[in-house]
Amino acid sequence: MPPIRRVNCAGGLMKSPALFQTALNMIDKQLLIQTITDKLVETDCFLVEVSISAANDIVVEIDSEKGVDLDVCVALSRHIEAIFDREKEDYALEVGSSGLTSPFKTLRQYEKNLERDIEVVASDGRKHRGKLKTVTPEWFVIEEETRMRREGDKRKKTYITEVTFTYRDIKSAKASL
Repeated sequence: MPPIRRVNCAGGLMKSPALFQTALNMIDKQLLIQTITDKLVETDCFLVEVSISAANDIVVEIDSEKGVDLDVCVALSRHIEAIFDREKEDYALEVGSSGLTSPFKTLRQYEKNLERDIEVVASDGRKHRGKLKTVTPEWFVIEEETRMRREGDKRKKTYITEVTFTYRDIKSAKASL
């Protein structure tokens, strides 16, 4: 067995020439994103996330207002493969839709779920459930039912309260089933 050679690549050490070769053939993420968004213009779908591993495993996640059809995923996959030659780039590709219970990753997913029930996990770990009422690029508001006793109440009652969150102050938000 030949000895493992260390190759210095972009400030880090890689243990094998094969890994070094993979780093040289990394997919251009910006070009990939542009390729995807150009194709999605033809549909009602939008890009949620693109991830590319060090081994060129590409995962594309899309969503739409009405749900993602399998045919759209297949067409997008074929479009990507037409632009990025598998023989030259040596990659694995997975195109799929954002799951119903997956956390929101884009502003558009929040907008899609306006007037629907969502679950929010705040940065302090507390869970909130309520109807998504307002969405802006900086924050969003939910209406949640809260049992409390206000001044003058003999016992606890259910009140509707508005809770405002900034995106940086939450751990996650997702559709509530």
